[in-house]
Amino acid sequence: MQVKENSRIKNILSILNRIYPGVTTQLKHRNPFELLVATILSAQCTDRQVNSVTGELFQKFPTPKTMANAPPAELEKLVYATGFYKNKARHIKDCAGTIENQFGGKVPPTMDELLTLPGVGRKTANLVLSVAFGVPGIVVDTHVARLSRRLGLTPHRDPAKIEKDLSIKIPKRHWDDFCLQLIYHGRAICRARRPNCPECQLLQICQHGKSIGLPKKS
Repeated sequence: MQVKENSRIKNILSILNRIYPGVTTQLKHRNPFELLVATILSAQCTDRQVNSVTGELFQKFPTPKTMANAPPAELEKLVYATGFYKNKARHIKDCAGTIENQFGGKVPPTMDELLTLPGVGRKTANLVLSVAFGVPGIVVDTHVARLSRRLGLTPHRDPAKIEKDLSIKIPKRHWDDFCLQLIYHGRAICRARRPNCPECQLLQICQHGKSIGLPKKS
């Protein structure tokens, strides 16, 4: 049974690599600090919308020190379009202050340190570690959570449990690309509502597709 499951996972990885080669984060950034702030702003918001505000945000407040000292009202105005702007403005300001005061103005490069920053959970920390510091990580956003369940890779909804399941089943060298590929696929095909199963190249090995009785894609 385990051999069969390993073969299925290899097939999933192969298909995703073929559909989405060379994936990268779509959040625009020039350094770890900008990536961290952009990721905090991306909560319940599209990357495109985040990118539409971070240009001006980083032009006015390019460093942890300047952002920590920014007037809250101005930060709120700049990030308004990303939603939940009051909380997000507070998080990025407090986060910048912690980086400046406790880490010498540099984004810390470890999970434990990142998790001490205001507004930073495991999803954000894993993304920053992966993209900015080259440390493989399982980034569990809504797309990764949804597709992992539909593909039968986890039964859980709790992000920490999903991360644990995926870290066991997916070879570590594939973690970064796999999560980004699921995000791309979740946006393009396997949407939360009305997933486009007939056009999905993973249909033949997808538990969700089998459960709703769709014909196999040739």
